[in-house]
Amino acid sequence: MILISRTIPPRTRQAFSDALVKPFELLMSTLDLLLMPLQRLLGMRRMAYFFVAPNMIIFGVFILLPMLLNFYYGFTKGQSILLTKREFVGTENIETLLACEDYSNPNTCSEDLFWRGVRNTATYVAAQVSTMVLLALATALALNQKVVLRGFFRSVFFYPVLLSPVVVALIWKWFLRYDNGLLNFLLESLGYERVQFLADASWARFWVIVVSDWAQMGFYTLILLAGLQAIPASLYEAAEIDGANVWKRFRFVTLPLLMPTMTVVLVLAFIRAVQVFDQVFVLTGGGPGTATLYIVQYIFRQAFVVSPRQYGMGAAASLLLALVLLVLTLTQLYFARRSEAT
Repeated sequence: MILISRTIPPRTRQAFSDALVKPFELLMSTLDLLLMPLQRLLGMRRMAYFFVAPNMIIFGVFILLPMLLNFYYGFTKGQSILLTKREFVGTENIETLLACEDYSNPNTCSEDLFWRGVRNTATYVAAQVSTMVLLALATALALNQKVVLRGFFRSVFFYPVLLSPVVVALIWKWFLRYDNGLLNFLLESLGYERVQFLADASWARFWVIVVSDWAQMGFYTLILLAGLQAIPASLYEAAEIDGANVWKRFRFVTLPLLMPTMTVVLVLAFIRAVQVFDQVFVLTGGGPGTATLYIVQYIFRQAFVVSPRQYGMGAAASLLLALVLLVLTLTQLYFARRSEAT
C-alpha cells in the first residue's frame, strides 16, 4: 500500500482526499444546522436525553411494555388477548401451578407438565452448567499456554457462538438422524447397529446437553481466558520458586484470582441454561414424550400451542421462573462475594 501511494501523483492524492472529506464535512454541517436550534432550546445537559431517547423508546416498546403486559396476563384468565376482555383472578393461576400433593411426583400435580418441566430443567441445568464450565475452564487453561496456532484455536472454539441456535440445532439434528445421519452412518460402517439418538429419552437428554455445551463453550472460554491473562505472571514465578507444583499453583494462585470471573461465568451460564428453548425446540421438540420438555417450552406450549390458549397460565409460569432466577442469582452472588471477602 505504501509503494502504491508513492506512485500516485500528489495532486491525485489530494483530489481523492477531498472527495472523501467534503461529503463528511457537508453531513456534519447539516447535522449542526438541524441540532443547534434544538440545543439552544433544551440546553447542553438535556441534549444527552435526546440522543438516549431512541434506545429508551426501543427498550420501552419491546422489553418493558411486554414485561408489564406479561405481569398483567399472569393475574387474569380468558381466551382473548385483549386486556379489556380478560377476567382478573388474582393469584389463581399461580395457585393452580403450585397445587401438588407430592412435588416429587408430577402425576399428583394439577399442572403435571409444569412440574415435569421443572424437574427436567433442574436436571439439565445441573448437568449442562457443570460440564460446560469445566470444559470452558480446561480449554481456557490450554489456550493460555504457549501453543502453536493459539489464535487459530481461539477462533475455532468461538465460531459456534456466532451461529444461530436454530442453525446449530439443525446441523446436529442432521448429524444425529437415524436414517441418514452421519453418526449412525459411522456406527454402521464400524459394524454397530443404528441408534435412535433423538427418539430415546436418555440419549435425547444427553445430546441436548452436548449440543448446548458445544454451542456456548467458546463464549465462556474467552471470558475465562481474559481472567487468566489478567493474573500477573510474577505470582506464578514466586509460587514456582517456593516449590509449588502445577496443581498447587492452580489451586492457590489461579483459582482464587479467577473466582470473580468464574462468578460471572456461573451466573450467565445458569441464567441461560434455565431459559433454554430454541435449540431444544428444533432438536427434539420436547420429546420423546416429555423427556426434554423444559420450563420455557412449557410456557410457549400453554400460550401458543394448546387449544384453547392459556395465556394466563403461561404468563404465571414465566413470573415464577423470573422469581426463581432472581432469588438464585442473588444467592449465588452473595456466596461468591462472601468467599472473596474471606
